[in-house]
Amino acid sequence: MTLLAIEGLHVGYGDVPVLSGVSMKIEQGEIVALIGANGAGKTTTLKTVSGLLRARSGTVTFTGKPIHTWAPHRIVGAGLVQVAEGRRLFPRMTVLENLEMGAFRPGPKQQRPQSLQQVFDLFPRLAERKKQLAGTLSGGEQQMLAIGRALMTKPTLLMLDEPSLGLAPMLVQSIFEVVRRINQEGTTVLIVEQNAVQTLSMADRGYVLENGQIVLSGEGNALIQDERIREAYLGL
Repeated sequence: MTLLAIEGLHVGYGDVPVLSGVSMKIEQGEIVALIGANGAGKTTTLKTVSGLLRARSGTVTFTGKPIHTWAPHRIVGAGLVQVAEGRRLFPRMTVLENLEMGAFRPGPKQQRPQSLQQVFDLFPRLAERKKQLAGTLSGGEQQMLAIGRALMTKPTLLMLDEPSLGLAPMLVQSIFEVVRRINQEGTTVLIVEQNAVQTLSMADRGYVLENGQIVLSGEGNALIQDERIREAYLGL
């Protein structure tokens, strides 16, 4: 079943075009990677899907419903949630308070105790620091908290924007393992990442974005073997 369908998306900032006819699909249960150089339009794609930017033309369909004119809170309520680059936490609130903010809607609010336990099982470090202010956490812990807060909304599709950015290699591996586990437990994932090797190795399928256009797509492992990908993103 196609969970998310993006068709002919054109998006820009003022007079500057960023996306030019982007189309891609995500099937239920997949991990899909969107890779590309800085400035290719990856974050713009996620922001448009999330309703934070309006497309000049094109459509975004989620669970069969056109959502490209919806407000961001309505999109979150439908089960499509983004973890933004830079985490965007509430630094003067505790870990627990940040997590509880993710369960503000009536449905997730009723499941808050079970969701908290699931997040703490996934990230034991957050359970240890639940009374600590979010702004005092390490970068890796803040990334765990950002993902945990998103999971509190009970998403059907989780979109991750550069989750490994600025993290030590050991923590990067840990974050990727968490993404796999989230997917195995039933959440579909769209991940934007600079780390092309690990991302494509994990992904069922991938799309390559260059200058606002999709130039390649295919199975994750197949894209790793593509000479253009190896030269442009893997340094081989």
